[in-house]
Amino acid sequence: MARIGKRALEIPKGVDVKVTDGVVNVKGPKGALTQAYDKRVEIKVEGGKVLTLYSGSDRSGLALQGLYNSLIKNMLAGVTAGFEKDLEMVGVGYRAQMQGKKLQLQAGYSHLVDFDPPAGIEFVVTANTKIKIKGFDRQVVGQVAADIRAAREVEPYKGKGIKYAGEVVRRKAGKAAKATTAGGA
Repeated sequence: MARIGKRALEIPKGVDVKVTDGVVNVKGPKGALTQAYDKRVEIKVEGGKVLTLYSGSDRSGLALQGLYNSLIKNMLAGVTAGFEKDLEMVGVGYRAQMQGKKLQLQAGYSHLVDFDPPAGIEFVVTANTKIKIKGFDRQVVGQVAADIRAAREVEPYKGKGIKYAGEVVRRKAGKAAKATTAGGA
């Protein structure tokens, strides 16, 4: 237990980490992030490394130690390199386009679906059916990608909808395939 929580996180060059009153502040070239943490876990910045320490032995405290270690690791990666998620649109007439900073989707509805980017998020349409979501906060990038995907989830019969790049969609046979197998008996 607690192997993830015990790892020391290297602070990259150009990144400033401060811990004050139950809040971790990470500032880097791409932006600044803050994360509140539970007082049972102690977070220290020593010699260019960030350490998460927990002196108890109960499972919930050890889990929190690993959680905050992973969150800080994501914060350090986000303010230096950033995160991105790729989405694909599958279906006839499905396409994406940019209207200024807004993302506008034609996803099989009678109307267009618009998405305004939250602070720190950028949309890039690489092809008519490929969308890239970029940002420095991993949680926000993932949530925005999930919200866009929820605008038209992939249906299992024809495979039409919005999916993550590389996502495998399990297809169902449908009524016609069932009727042929049941009718032969």
